[in-house]
Amino acid sequence: MNEGVALGLKDRLQEDLKEALRNRDERRKAVIRMALAAIQLAEADRGGELDEASLIAVLQKEVKRRQETIEELRGTPRTDRLADEEAELAILESYLPRMMSREEIAAEARAVIAEVGATGLRDMGTVMQTLMPRVKGRADGRLVNEVVRELLSG
Repeated sequence: MNEGVALGLKDRLQEDLKEALRNRDERRKAVIRMALAAIQLAEADRGGELDEASLIAVLQKEVKRRQETIEELRGTPRTDRLADEEAELAILESYLPRMMSREEIAAEARAVIAEVGATGLRDMGTVMQTLMPRVKGRADGRLVNEVVRELLSG
């Protein structure tokens, strides 16, 4: 795929689409085409090319959509559809930066809490305002909120 050259996300998707076409990998081809279509739509809305952070945000939106569908399908007899959604999710996640673990989020949150001098839940807004830009794109906002709430409560 990429021979030591750092490709941008969009270029990587386009190269991987060509590879999926060559390999007749129908699922990967369909997922990458969907991702590229979502990117094109976002670029049309914006009226120009997206930067890497915006490209990642588009893919994160698609990942979130798959996660929500998977949650809805759990406990239903649609195991075939569930497996399809999980496979698509895995393909999309392979294009995103590694997500932070709960422990990594907690470590970053502790640093911010000390930095801003937070002492309780009433300081949560200040902590979140400082922390979120630092973890943007690498941590789920709900998990960050949960971790900060626990740290400030305990």
